[in-house]
Amino acid sequence: MERSFKKEVEALKLGDGDTFHGEGILAVTKALLQSGVSYVGGYQGAPVSHLLDVLVDAEGIMAELGVHLETCSNEASAAAMLGASINYPLRGAVTWKSIVGTNVAADALSNLSSPGVIGGAMIILGEDYGEGASVIQERSYAYALKSSMWLLDPRPDLPTIVRMVEKGFELSEASHAPVMLDLRIRACHVTGEFAAKDNRKGEVSGLNRLAGPPRFNYERLAHPPVIYAQEKLKIEQRLPAARAFIREHKLNESIPGDLGDIGIIAMGGLTNSVLRGLERLGLADVFGASRVPVHVLNVAYPLVPEEVREFCATKRAVLVVEEGHPDYIEQAVNVELRRADIQTRIYGKGVLPQAGEYSSEVLLEGLAAFLQAARPNGVDADAIADKARAVIARKAATAQAMGVALPPRPPTFCTGCPERPVFSAIKLMQREIGPAHISADIGCHAFATFAPFSFGNSILGYGMSLASAAAVGPNMERRPIAIMGDGGFWHNGLITGVASNLFNKGDGVLVVMQNGYTSATGLQYMPSSKSSRTGAAPGMDIEQTLRSMGVKWMRKVRTYSVAKMAATLKDAMKSAEHGLKVIIADGECQLARQRRVRAEDAVKLERGERVTRTRYGVDDAICTGDHSCIRLSGCPSLTVKPSPDPLRTDPVASVIDSCVGCGLCGEVAHAAVLCPSFYRAEIVRNATWWDRTLFRVRQTVIGWLGGYNGAATA
Repeated sequence: MERSFKKEVEALKLGDGDTFHGEGILAVTKALLQSGVSYVGGYQGAPVSHLLDVLVDAEGIMAELGVHLETCSNEASAAAMLGASINYPLRGAVTWKSIVGTNVAADALSNLSSPGVIGGAMIILGEDYGEGASVIQERSYAYALKSSMWLLDPRPDLPTIVRMVEKGFELSEASHAPVMLDLRIRACHVTGEFAAKDNRKGEVSGLNRLAGPPRFNYERLAHPPVIYAQEKLKIEQRLPAARAFIREHKLNESIPGDLGDIGIIAMGGLTNSVLRGLERLGLADVFGASRVPVHVLNVAYPLVPEEVREFCATKRAVLVVEEGHPDYIEQAVNVELRRADIQTRIYGKGVLPQAGEYSSEVLLEGLAAFLQAARPNGVDADAIADKARAVIARKAATAQAMGVALPPRPPTFCTGCPERPVFSAIKLMQREIGPAHISADIGCHAFATFAPFSFGNSILGYGMSLASAAAVGPNMERRPIAIMGDGGFWHNGLITGVASNLFNKGDGVLVVMQNGYTSATGLQYMPSSKSSRTGAAPGMDIEQTLRSMGVKWMRKVRTYSVAKMAATLKDAMKSAEHGLKVIIADGECQLARQRRVRAEDAVKLERGERVTRTRYGVDDAICTGDHSCIRLSGCPSLTVKPSPDPLRTDPVASVIDSCVGCGLCGEVAHAAVLCPSFYRAEIVRNATWWDRTLFRVRQTVIGWLGGYNGAATA
């Protein structure tokens, strides 16, 4: 819902002879349809959250091909979908954000990879890594390594991405192993074109159903004793088959170069960044031709020993560009070369950082350091290093020329967010009863960890806030507070948090932010949304679910009612009743509401109907300038401006034009007994005769009270 792809998905209908233009995620979707998938599913999460949105918008196209779509409740349920490919010739793909999503799905993935698959099975991962990421800094490579699933890391250009999707299914079927497709942010959003093909119906699908299951075969189960034989099959049959397929179909690329005594082995997803770094050093051009030979690992795991040996055999030194820690690929390359008694010197971690994102500046420094260490023939490595330092120095000089460092801009709640008032209420509650342990969670509400709230003593995973407080409550005088979104509640919190707390007769306070959507990933629907992707209500309710689970103490409070929320929190914290206390903080996501209301208002205005818009403001003459309202709410629309009173030096509070009329500022002022300086105004369009009459009367009365007897005008 954050972005509609209804227009873009029309490109998914292109066929042979057409040229597809678009971005990475659309290209992946098109490649899935060209591959003849029977089913797709997944769980939203950046940077591939809109892959699921695209699939939903393309549901009509997929229905024509008999493709089944599931919007799964979490990554584990998505991974379990791939079980359809274990016994049947069904091609299927699922998607989620990694590494956190892969952590959730790990159990199902292990039980999938042990028996292996008959139909091609693909997991499309959004690898959210680096300083701009929103997850813990780990890599999916470890999962591929431990479970013997093949990891594709395509070079970020559309023809390569599409080919790797199509060949990925073939690789999966040729080796009977699941395949992971690793898409970094750049790959998800890169734009380009490729030659389209006709969409294919799956061998088996909703349009061509199976008559029944195959004859029972215990060997297709992930269960003792056959799992011991399956582990040997992974190494003795599937791995050699995968390597043979990768080599035969040339899934990895080699970019030639005239500096033949050195080379670079790069993960596919980093290739464009490596070539850009070489271009800035004068060793490549903007079209991707390089003087330094580059071996591109579009398949990051498994490595093909023959390819590695052939690339390195004639080179004195090779740089392995592998982002993140541990250095799995660098170690594997070293092992393969030593086994073959090839003495090529391998560089990697050392000239490049051990951990962290390989940004353009990091790669520039690393490439220069490698060239200085390797000293290739025909290149002045010292001059190149000087050039790299000059480029970096220019950047530093530009920043210095600005005269002031750019201020940090941490993410924050949207203007009018219904979750912000809950944290204002918590601040007010803690003023009275003292600080409490607050278990934060994944989601929009995690923005409360930033100023002005600075709430959160732990974040353990999506929906795990209540579970993470399990050992805190018994060891602390004051009850802990767990914050959980409705998305997290359905994803994991109901079982790991609520069920566990009730089973163990725990005590504590759970605040469930019920805003109606999985908001942080783009406003996707979930089980308790008022409608689903089909338009009908899913029919599940958080309050009813909790009562059926056995929760006795429960309150539902409108989020914008700060005073009532603060009072409810105090009741929950002070109650003599032992057991879980749940507060459902109810308020629709403001982004979703604004989009809905704007569309509704546009229709009304077009029909000439009356439309009102609420705005809040601050009376400059009354505001004292203590800014407690700002410190308590943190609303982006609430700022300061110079006082119009020449006798006062403190700036006064001001509400700017981005105000959406949620009323939080006034609620905070009332709940905190701050000041009466806030006022509420209604902007009326297509005013009625009654609106105009009332306006004239009010203006006249205001004029009398102000000592002005002039006529008021509408």
